[in-house]
Amino acid sequence: MPRVIHFEINSDQPERASKFYSEVFGWKIQKWDGPQPYWLVNTGDEKQPGINGGLLQRTAPNATTVNTVDVPSVD
Repeated sequence: MPRVIHFEINSDQPERASKFYSEVFGWKIQKWDGPQPYWLVNTGDEKQPGINGGLLQRTAPNATTVNTVDVPSVD
């Protein structure tokens, strides 16, 4: 069955959002050492149900949360 496997949260202030999600939910968030500003979000113990995601700088006014779904084929 196809499942959501990753999420991305767009934010106008990613550093501020990172602090918020860390404090409120206890998520571990660290900045990715890549060519673009991106924060990796670990939402909990890998042995528990759930998914991890990312946090990024909003690039368009209407950019919202993105969920990635794993499917065997788009056809």
